[in-house]
Amino acid sequence: MIYRIKSFFLRPTSRDIIINTLGNYLNVFFSAFFVYLLVRILDPNQYGVLSVLFGIAYVLANILDFGTTATIYSYLPPLIDAKQPTLYRFIKSTFFYQTLFSTIVIAVLFVTFPYLDTFFFKTGAPLIELYLTAISVLFFIWQNFLGNCLYAAKRVFQNNVYNNVANLAKTFVIIALALTHTVTVGSIIFTFGIVGPVVFFVLVYINKKNHISLVLNAPIAREDFRFNYTLTYFVASQFFNLGLRMDLFLLSYFRPKDEVGFYGLAQKIILTIIATVISITQVISPAFSKIQFKKDFFVHVKSAALYMLLPTILFIVLAVTPNWIFFLVFTEKFVKTADITRALAIPFILYPLMSLGHLFLLYTVKKPSHILVTNVVLFLTITLGCYFFIPLYGVQAAIYSIAAAFLLSGGLLTILALYEFRKMK
Repeated sequence: MIYRIKSFFLRPTSRDIIINTLGNYLNVFFSAFFVYLLVRILDPNQYGVLSVLFGIAYVLANILDFGTTATIYSYLPPLIDAKQPTLYRFIKSTFFYQTLFSTIVIAVLFVTFPYLDTFFFKTGAPLIELYLTAISVLFFIWQNFLGNCLYAAKRVFQNNVYNNVANLAKTFVIIALALTHTVTVGSIIFTFGIVGPVVFFVLVYINKKNHISLVLNAPIAREDFRFNYTLTYFVASQFFNLGLRMDLFLLSYFRPKDEVGFYGLAQKIILTIIATVISITQVISPAFSKIQFKKDFFVHVKSAALYMLLPTILFIVLAVTPNWIFFLVFTEKFVKTADITRALAIPFILYPLMSLGHLFLLYTVKKPSHILVTNVVLFLTITLGCYFFIPLYGVQAAIYSIAAAFLLSGGLLTILALYEFRKMK
């Protein structure tokens, strides 16, 4: 038994998952440290402006992904394993079309940003800060693209090293700006949105110079972008991301802000554990894209299910965590957060298992349309449940709506996965 456990943790996939999880939590540490540092340098007004501009940049970078993350995980690993001559053409074509569409949107943002800020965002930021924000979106997109290619090529350790070296570089620059009393919102945006990604790019270029040369010399083929697959998953992912935010949005609309604060903190705790699920799926996604036969399916899913036990257990532990641990971290002012977190953790126990169904439908059988259907069901269940019942039952309505959404969408996901499995050879 001990030998089997030891051999399980010594697997290359286990090693990569541990590295990636630690790397993601190191990113969380750096994010917390940056907040700690910046709130002591900037006044509340400056920090508010910075928060809004960075929020815009991160949301746009996520939207302008256009589903290419799924395309990379689905199609790149088989090309790498088979050493297909179209490998570098695929990378260049995908990069080219994502950059082209993103640049068009960012160009529109350049023109409209001053007007949007005047009438909607109301930050009052100077034009240079608005334009730096728009430019940083493109740099974030490029960094995400390269990072996803490294994950698909199983270069998990390298990707985490590059990310955290970039974090260290940003830390040194911010400290240098603080010591020279030259910290402004614009200089921080430049540091986080341009300097950090450039450090990442340089590290990738130094270590992958030969591959980058081959990508640059490759032709561009429209069919490599796979518009139907990419854009279908893009729409599906937006329904999922928005669906998991509608509970908080509708609570904010209907309920007192202190209640929203308790729930928002509980949601952040849940999202921290979801980061573990993401760390695992980033590593095991390439393996799902290589499954061709039923016999391969069972081998990969059995292994993936074992890895997903970790976040499942974390959600179970969270559901039974005693009050004193919450009070130790958040103080007794947030006593209601403890009850909300425990209740919210119960439906999320299903989330890691649902992720396996997503991976199979998205990367093995390559049917993002199924994901779109299940995510629409999830979005509508949460939205309608919260809209009609939050005014009556408050936070409990949000929790029950999420539970119903996971049961309905998870059930449909299982049916679709079984249907596609039976069609396999």
